[in-house]
Amino acid sequence: MHVTDYKRHSPDFTALKSQIRAWSAALGFQQIGVSDVDLGVAEQRLTEWLQAGYHGEMEYMARHGVKRSRPARLIPGVRRVISARLDYLPPAAPLAAVLADDRRGTVSRYALGRDYHKVLRRRLQRLAEQIADAVPHRYRVFTDSAPVLEKPLAAKAGLGWIGKHTNLLNRQAGSWFFLGEIYTDLPLPVDVPATDHCGTCRRCLDVCPTQAIVAPYVLDARRCISYLTIELPGAIPLEFRAQIGNRIYGCDDCQAVCPWNRFARHTAEADFLPRHGLDAPALIDLFAWDEATFAARTEGSAIRRLGHQRWLRNIAVALGNARHGNDVCRALESRLAQSSELVREHVAWALAQHTAGREAPAALLRAGGHDRLATLHGPDSSPSFPC
Repeated sequence: MHVTDYKRHSPDFTALKSQIRAWSAALGFQQIGVSDVDLGVAEQRLTEWLQAGYHGEMEYMARHGVKRSRPARLIPGVRRVISARLDYLPPAAPLAAVLADDRRGTVSRYALGRDYHKVLRRRLQRLAEQIADAVPHRYRVFTDSAPVLEKPLAAKAGLGWIGKHTNLLNRQAGSWFFLGEIYTDLPLPVDVPATDHCGTCRRCLDVCPTQAIVAPYVLDARRCISYLTIELPGAIPLEFRAQIGNRIYGCDDCQAVCPWNRFARHTAEADFLPRHGLDAPALIDLFAWDEATFAARTEGSAIRRLGHQRWLRNIAVALGNARHGNDVCRALESRLAQSSELVREHVAWALAQHTAGREAPAALLRAGGHDRLATLHGPDSSPSFPC
């Protein structure tokens, strides 16, 4: 049946689904799948996760109640969810090399280019409109923009399985991809859910710098570096700052060690290519960005939503973990007088890392850093060498 026949005859939804796959491929998606809206198992896991407090300060995870796990509560009349996969791994400076250079910052691979929300939403909207031209339907497009359990839905749609690190894994593509959804009232045939292929592997659990994967398939976001550097609005807990290393926006360690990612391919999407050298940026250079520079160089990027102050907070921690040098200390001291209290506190901590066993710089003491040093090193500490 041709697409033009859909409007004149009773729809052949199997044929329509085949056409949707063709349209999605033409739009650049690597895969789509269709699921029903029964998320009972996922709802139970989400409830247990929230009860354990693993969501930290992400209050929005609990705010909408069962709308997240019961799609019909969010969009009345929805019968199916079309999940789409778009690969994003960019050709960039090797992640391991950047992590090993403590004078450079590490940015999660997904955030190196254009904001994925904009890219996916535009294409999903086009796909939904193409479907509507063939068969009118009620629909809504989502790209991590509403209470949607996208990974359980994608798993039900056959796009992959949720791995022990809680990311979706695909046997042919690994995990370096974005997900988006179309909620629809069309009764499309559903796909077979993917099966789990993690086996006995626990590399993701073992590599996590903060041990945030507290059990297979269970992530304590409060310990996760992505949460600490992106979602957390306030001060980063002292116990995690050293482990953060030079990760200034997110963390990809659990994905980088996953054996399934040996099958991942670099994206062909120009929108996801690194911008402004953020795949291996010099920390001192980034720390010098004023608010206007930050806004200009993160325009159209997911990083923009972080805000300048949290950006400086994260870089201050990374500089505190960098190898000692007068240039590092000067960069940190430059922010003591002109930044927010949030930034100054992290700068004081960073300087304390470089003044352990040395004399605290005058700028730090003028900014109230003496109390901070006493907290970190004890009231009787008497450092004797300049930073």
